[in-house]
Amino acid sequence: MSDKSVLNDCFLHDKQRLRHHEALNILREQVTTIVETETVRLENALERILAEDITAPRNIPLADNSAVDGYAFRHSDFEEAGGFFQIQQRIAAGHASDATLGPWAAGRIFTGAVMPPGADTVAMQEDCETHRQDGKDFVIVPQGLKKGANCRKAGEDVKEGTALLAAGHRLRPQDLAAIASTGQAEIKAFRTLKVALVSTGDELRRPGDLISVGDVYDANHFLLRGLCAGLPVVIEDLGILKDDATLIETKLKETADRFDLVLTTGGASLGEEDHILRLLDKLGQRYMWQLAIKPGRPMMFGNIGSCAFLGLPGNPVAAMVCFLLYARPVINVLAGGRFLEPQGYQVPAAFEVPKKKPDRREFYRGWLEKDPDGNPVAQKFQRDGSGLISGLREADGLIEIPEETTEIRMGDLVRFLPFSEFGIR
Repeated sequence: MSDKSVLNDCFLHDKQRLRHHEALNILREQVTTIVETETVRLENALERILAEDITAPRNIPLADNSAVDGYAFRHSDFEEAGGFFQIQQRIAAGHASDATLGPWAAGRIFTGAVMPPGADTVAMQEDCETHRQDGKDFVIVPQGLKKGANCRKAGEDVKEGTALLAAGHRLRPQDLAAIASTGQAEIKAFRTLKVALVSTGDELRRPGDLISVGDVYDANHFLLRGLCAGLPVVIEDLGILKDDATLIETKLKETADRFDLVLTTGGASLGEEDHILRLLDKLGQRYMWQLAIKPGRPMMFGNIGSCAFLGLPGNPVAAMVCFLLYARPVINVLAGGRFLEPQGYQVPAAFEVPKKKPDRREFYRGWLEKDPDGNPVAQKFQRDGSGLISGLREADGLIEIPEETTEIRMGDLVRFLPFSEFGIR
């Protein structure tokens, strides 16, 4: 376990009913990376977070080469030769020629092969005609080719010394291709964040268990496990903790010693059986609780020793909204990455909300559809209950309504946050 502090000292901040932007600012400014670095083979580096900058050590490509199968020649000879060249060389990819191409001569060349010395232009083979005369091979090159046609210049993709990727970047397949093109076989990456996933509540049962009146199946575990799958973490399921303060305290102490982050759902309010809040205050430090948002007001963030702690609400919609807005960017920073912020889009509302409570930011479940003119508009799921998983299933994103808005009329512009911006298909 890293001995680095989860938070900067100035993060000692416990302000009730934080507004959305205040919570984001606190998290963005104060959360720090807590994992160490390690060397990773490139073939195992997909989705890992870089811990070093990657710079091109040489030009890519290394030399001028042909972009097509065809014939390489000196463009300065083109008019004088009348497009009629003697074929003097054959150059295949991986077999560079050191013989300088003479005047009025061409080299048979294949895609990716290094241009022979002296040549600067390539004619595609399907545009050319070949002839044999007096035991010699010739090619007729069509008129109109510009100098440098079908030739890829050295450094055309990347110049030597170019910064390719910065530390903190999450590696995608195309990023691995870029690193591989430099010849680098290993990278320095941040260790994967170890996350303990905990559900709480006497009423919870796992799918497959028998259920009776008053019980509910633990949907949050599978929801959060799926949401974490798109982040640089390794998850361990600690199961369901009963509403027993002594049991939960013992488990939290043990878990904080073994993990980088504890992620819980439920027990985040002040009910008699909501033990998580009180135990976080007892065992560690709590820096955030009670947000001025809907759904998801009772969300905790803090630490127990060197282990970060995120306590999400128990209702599934509230848990998912809080995860996407706050937990996801925090987890990425803890794991060495940047603070993830979704790109939103302003679109007209295709729904109405006659009255909205002021001073609270609300996030509706919704989707985009087309109006009669074919323009995109935002549609809202009819019901707003934070326990309605059906709203999450039907939605393609969140509709964000700011604090100062008190009503929404048809056609008003609203901000739509697609789930794809949170890494959800």
